Amino acid sequence: MKNFIEVRKTDEEQAEQIKKWIKENALQIIVGVSLGLGGLWGFDYYKGQQRQQAVQARGYYLSVVANPNNTNALKALKENHAQSTYAQQADLVMAKQAVSQKNYQDALNYLLPLTNSTNKFIAQNAKFKAVSVYLEINDADKALSTLGENTNKAFGALYDHIKGDIYFAQNNIDAAKKHYQLAISQLDEGSKLVSLIQIKLNDLN
Repeated sequence: MKNFIEVRKTDEEQAEQIKKWIKENALQIIVGVSLGLGGLWGFDYYKGQQRQQAVQARGYYLSVVANPNNTNALKALKENHAQSTYAQQADLVMAKQAVSQKNYQDALNYLLPLTNSTNKFIAQNAKFKAVSVYLEINDADKALSTLGENTNKAFGALYDHIKGDIYFAQNNIDAAKKHYQLAISQLDEGSKLVSLIQIKLNDLN
């Protein structure tokens, strides 16, 4: 559609030209406006649906948190919201429940898939928990291979702390001290974790 106002037209000529253009293009204007409003309404509907889905997923997740034995809520969350972070967080809850019941393999079955999550927090959290499970069942070698290398500085202190635990389990005292000290160096002095790691260091001296 060409520009309907030419340069250097008088006000009267411009007004007449606008009227003429509107008359000639009335159908296109109506269709264009309708499509535009339809798009807006469609987007609002989409956002509403997304919000409703999120609220529903959160409800199922909170039911699982309140009662990990609520298999109906867990099933509904997995079937209807499998790609949501709530479903992944529910797996963390179920893993914790499995560990409390000493069902360590079940816990690993929940945790290991989460280590590949696109959510970095969930992936790292699952990795640390899986490593803790391996340490609980005295498989330090598997714990070390599962931990791998740290690629995120935000988790540096936690990474070095748990790596110290792995080396301690392997009776590699020098390596354990090294990583405990690295962990402390990345924490604030008032951190409760500093006190815990310092106790471990003192036991190694």
